[in-house]
Amino acid sequence: MERPWYKFYPEGVPKSIAYPEIPLHGLLERSASTYPDRTAVISGESGYKLTYRELDSLASSFANALEGMGAVKGDRVAIFLPNIPQFLIAYYGALKAGCVVTTISPLARESTLLFQLNDSEAETLVVYEPLLPIFLKVASSTAVKRTFVTSGSAERAPRLPQGSFYDFDRMLSRHPPESPKVEIDPKKELACLQYTGGTTGTPKGAMLTHFNMVSDAIAFSAWIKCRFAEETFLTVLPLSHIFGMTTSMNSPIYAAGTIVLLQKFDVKTVLETIQRHGITVFCGVPTMYALIVASPEAQSYNLRSVKCCISGGSPLPPEVQRRFIQLMGGVLVEGYGLTECSPGTHTNPVDPSMKTVKIGSIGLPWPDVDAKIVDLETGSKTLPPGEVGELVIKGPQVMLGYWKKPEETKNVLRDGWLYTGDVAKMDEDGYFYIIDRKKDLIKHKGYSVYPREVEDAIYEHPAVKLCAVVGKPDPIAGEVPKAFVVLKDGAQLTADELINFLKDRLEPYKLVKEVEFRKELPLTPAGKVHRRLLREEELSKFSKR
Repeated sequence: MERPWYKFYPEGVPKSIAYPEIPLHGLLERSASTYPDRTAVISGESGYKLTYRELDSLASSFANALEGMGAVKGDRVAIFLPNIPQFLIAYYGALKAGCVVTTISPLARESTLLFQLNDSEAETLVVYEPLLPIFLKVASSTAVKRTFVTSGSAERAPRLPQGSFYDFDRMLSRHPPESPKVEIDPKKELACLQYTGGTTGTPKGAMLTHFNMVSDAIAFSAWIKCRFAEETFLTVLPLSHIFGMTTSMNSPIYAAGTIVLLQKFDVKTVLETIQRHGITVFCGVPTMYALIVASPEAQSYNLRSVKCCISGGSPLPPEVQRRFIQLMGGVLVEGYGLTECSPGTHTNPVDPSMKTVKIGSIGLPWPDVDAKIVDLETGSKTLPPGEVGELVIKGPQVMLGYWKKPEETKNVLRDGWLYTGDVAKMDEDGYFYIIDRKKDLIKHKGYSVYPREVEDAIYEHPAVKLCAVVGKPDPIAGEVPKAFVVLKDGAQLTADELINFLKDRLEPYKLVKEVEFRKELPLTPAGKVHRRLLREEELSKFSKR
């Protein structure tokens, strides 16, 4: 297979890596052995710190607590926590016990929590005390046998209901800090059961092995040229989401970096944290970068410590990328991944000169990743550079399949290739471009309109803070593009003014036919604009006519 992208690989990034066949928690154990006194994690809210030695010991104590309470190898342990140090302790501790981690967004409501606990058949739950009432509403309808509760502070004990509820932090002190002896086959046994598909349909559990997760964490570190025991990562992406889990936890743990945790994204807090801690790596979703460049406060902070920023989760509008680079003086590049790939597969070169960065592209495949474009109809014909089709991927990070869904697994895993469902193209140099999701495609009078292209044009207007474009049902045209827009503070813009602005940037059939201004847009737990909810609103209005 021809791989034109190799000639544009960043200097020092290998084409292939000899990944160690170790369990995922082995990354923590290695760093704790080599850099025991380096700070592993800092809570941005409280300032609480753990060294690598302390984090590894606490994770081992939790593993022993699980074993002592009847958890066995292969059991699913659900983690329902925000970005606090206890997340890392529970995550790596569950893995040390041979259990499979399934993470649940701290923004999840009762129905989502109930579905995931039951679908994963989790018997153990680790929950943040403020989230406990949500679980109590559904607890009797689950198979959960033991629930560990943390207040988020080792000094303050949580209030526990009667029954099988335990103080997470107190249990740690009652169990030995030595890692239990559990044999794991990294290529065959699961580390994570990570749910995906919530923005496009019923969530499915992607079965990710230890080797899937280890290889992706190492490949990402290699791509951004991590300096061992020198980097400081801003971890504001939710650790419950695969993007944050790999790029902002597993990868820095592998590289013995320092992780600065923030529970939620707030522009001022993020800017203060970058300045205070000398952040060098910041991974986020486009919404975060858009809000930073829209903030008048951003110019007041020294942000020059940041070596690179990686954008993923959804397409990065080129105008947001340009403005952010001007503001930071550092590198912001777009990458790509999906839960089924642990998640990363592509990123633009982290090139301070920006000469090998192609704005609008998701970049080049990572080491050991093969990618190609196939026809949308059958998926069997490989398309040449420049032609639009479906992106398919092969690599060491690709999942085993979907949990308890053999038919859906067969649909996306074919002959060793993962069919992503993303409409894309590759240029002559091997750079890939996401056009849009197949399911987000707007059919207008027989034409195909890709929301991303329209959104990118809208973001060029200086008054726009956030936007989303969806297909609005129309009895004559089939669908018409509709834009939902949030303006910057103090900005003014009418629908007609915006449409006129777009006329010089888009073909007539791609123009939005309606603009709805809002104060905010719905976001997914990962911080992406939730297009599906907006689309469902329009479908609901149409069906009521």
